[in-house]
Amino acid sequence: MNVQAIAVFCGSQSGNNPIFTQHTADLGKLLAMLKIKLVYGGGKKGLMGAIADAVLLHGGEVMGVIPKILTEWEQQHEGLTELAVVPDMHTRKKMMYEMSDAAIILPGGFGTMDELFEMLTWNQLKIHDKKIYLLNSAGYYNSLVQFLKKSEKEGFLYEPVEERIMVCDTPVEIFNKLQ
Repeated sequence: MNVQAIAVFCGSQSGNNPIFTQHTADLGKLLAMLKIKLVYGGGKKGLMGAIADAVLLHGGEVMGVIPKILTEWEQQHEGLTELAVVPDMHTRKKMMYEMSDAAIILPGGFGTMDELFEMLTWNQLKIHDKKIYLLNSAGYYNSLVQFLKKSEKEGFLYEPVEERIMVCDTPVEIFNKLQ
């Protein structure tokens, strides 16, 4: 798989466990080292800010895509390689996914879940065939994975969960699966 750009969806907060920020920084360093462009939500706070800062610190490229309303609240990261201001959240998600070769989901809240499930749905409907990786830092997504497997077992999914999403415990594991 020739990966030149990866969309990373994650929280605008850092969460309570320091491993979330550590894994985010590690992922950013790996992206920069492998010369894979980061495409993300353009924010400066939480894990969003941490991933952008780590990629930039290690000489990588960062493309932020942020809805206009968030720039009005001064939430955008000012030091990015590129920043696109879009009209709304839906446009942001669509643009991020069109600009990337795969997606990585880090810990996050409602927005991150929305992004994950929209991408999974697009994948199921064959709107795209990009790989989706779930970074399960400190078991953050264990309950979600259990729920998805329950949905599969109960006959609500068209394919096994593993065909739609790859669950990884560390950033290095994601990059081993990318190769």
